[in-house]
Amino acid sequence: MADLPNAAVKRALLANGVPRISASSVTLAADAAQEFLARLARAAAESANVAKRKTVMDEDIVAAKTRLLGGSLT
Repeated sequence: MADLPNAAVKRALLANGVPRISASSVTLAADAAQEFLARLARAAAESANVAKRKTVMDEDIVAAKTRLLGGSLT
């Protein structure tokens, strides 16, 4: 279901402290990441729309991240 490559998701998970991960878990993580990116994109597009722009800018991504995560993306 996810458009993200499983290999990239697995590398990200391993680089962030996951020692080992099953193939099915990588797929679930990829689906979750894809869903988060879709929500981030919708929120950023809404932010740009409110600012009467068609182009999503850095501040739209920051605003979307803050709205979705309370600014705690690390």
